[in-house]
Amino acid sequence: MKVKSGARHRLFSTTTTLILGLFFLVSVLLPLLFVMVNLGKADFPAIFRHPQTVPAIFNSLKVSLVATVFSIALAFAAAFCIHRCGIRHRALFDILLVVPMLIPSISHGTGLIILLGDNGLLTRLLGLPGGIYGFWGIVFGSMMYAFPIAYLMISDILRYEDSTPYEAARTLGIPRENRFFAITLPYLKKPMISVVFAVFTAIVTDYGVPLMVGGMYKTLPVLMYEETIHRMNYEKGSVFGLILLLPALIAFLFDLLSGKDRVGRSVTKPFTTDGTRASRAIAYTALGVISFVVLLPILSFIPVAFSTNYPLDRSFSVAQFATVMVDKSGWEFLGHSVFVGLLVALLGTLCAFLCAYLTARIKSPGAVVLHLMSITSLAIPGIVLGLSYVLFFRSTPIYGTFAILILVNIIHFFASPYLMVYNSMGKLTPDLEAVGATLGIGKVRLLCDVIAPQVKETLLESFSYFFVNSIMTISAVSFLARRSTQLFALMLPGFDASQTSLVPPAIVALIILTVNLLMKGLIGLVRRSFRRTGPGTHRAEQETV
Repeated sequence: MKVKSGARHRLFSTTTTLILGLFFLVSVLLPLLFVMVNLGKADFPAIFRHPQTVPAIFNSLKVSLVATVFSIALAFAAAFCIHRCGIRHRALFDILLVVPMLIPSISHGTGLIILLGDNGLLTRLLGLPGGIYGFWGIVFGSMMYAFPIAYLMISDILRYEDSTPYEAARTLGIPRENRFFAITLPYLKKPMISVVFAVFTAIVTDYGVPLMVGGMYKTLPVLMYEETIHRMNYEKGSVFGLILLLPALIAFLFDLLSGKDRVGRSVTKPFTTDGTRASRAIAYTALGVISFVVLLPILSFIPVAFSTNYPLDRSFSVAQFATVMVDKSGWEFLGHSVFVGLLVALLGTLCAFLCAYLTARIKSPGAVVLHLMSITSLAIPGIVLGLSYVLFFRSTPIYGTFAILILVNIIHFFASPYLMVYNSMGKLTPDLEAVGATLGIGKVRLLCDVIAPQVKETLLESFSYFFVNSIMTISAVSFLARRSTQLFALMLPGFDASQTSLVPPAIVALIILTVNLLMKGLIGLVRRSFRRTGPGTHRAEQETV
């Protein structure tokens, strides 16, 4: 029986690995290959001679470098205050500082216009000159957009720093300020390189903020968007996509090569500190200012959304909600987004779970290849992925359907949930599969009754990640949706094109934020119920479900 059970386990693993490998081949590798093939049709000299191309490349680099520095500096200050100053209410600040991640990047540009545009709230209140459009507008908007990414990564680094070197330094009488330069900075050196790459890549490939506040200051993603969406010049779009792919590819290769250095890094004693009264006071002040800065563009949506017609008529009204949600089919598009988001979350989490199990628990050459394919999406910006899907799927029956929107979202956001589940799988007892095979337990039952309950909180987080990002994404799906499959977030570029009022985009941003906050709250309640019931009741939970 043991032999038969082991054979069944191997058959299941081999078959599932092949199916998932084929899935990634069709959904990732072949579309990218089509982009490369399309490059052969492009007139490179003419493209680079065009007066907008080279300036747009340099504009993207300048904006991204400056915004990256500002984002990381602000995020480091916030993370350091939370993890090194002994403050209370860390969870509250964690929530506040990541709220900007719950709205599309284009909405950050809208918030800046509301605040600092020619008729902006702060412009009129403080008598400022306005003129947010251009280089500094893109920098500030990109900084708000990328800040949560940098904050989460830096927080994770500081949260798991070992306190042993600091205790040794304290015993040796090394002053506090010297410990920062002697211990903290060397510790941060390698992981901060990953932070820089991740933030820079997110900014340089984003077209939402530049589209709203760039004005005549064109960046490369905006040019790619215009050439592909408006002019359907896929050859030129492929060239721009290749350029945008380079920083993401460099970041991907760096993480891949440096991953071995991070594996096995042990923490003898997690870092803790009570801080001093002065440090806590400074930390609370700094966090209050940072929270205000990153949340103000989002808070500005409220007075605008509930106005009759901002800025012409600022009187209170809810009539514009009816205009957006009824007259402009907002309810229909929101229903589409929730439908797609739920299916992306369900199917994406299932796929991430299976991939992580096969790569973290089953050691085989096929598992290694599957792991590399699972993290490939880290190197593909959404706008490039969307273009690749246009080129590969436009002659297929799924083009323009919900199926392709679900597929592109799963692939676009797959790597992070996969890595979360992968890391959780790696911490489980290594004997589970052997015990299961000895007892004659089938692989499916082992996965459902044993493995899944052990990583259920991570699976919940993966579900939330897929859903939230699917609801607010624009870059990849903007190439693929039709009127019958229009998603709610895609109303935002349309409002930008019309330039009629800031009220509709403010309403859409608020509704997207509300939906994502509700999902986060629901996931939190489910997680809390899991913790109350405890790990020993997973079978009863499953029977109830």
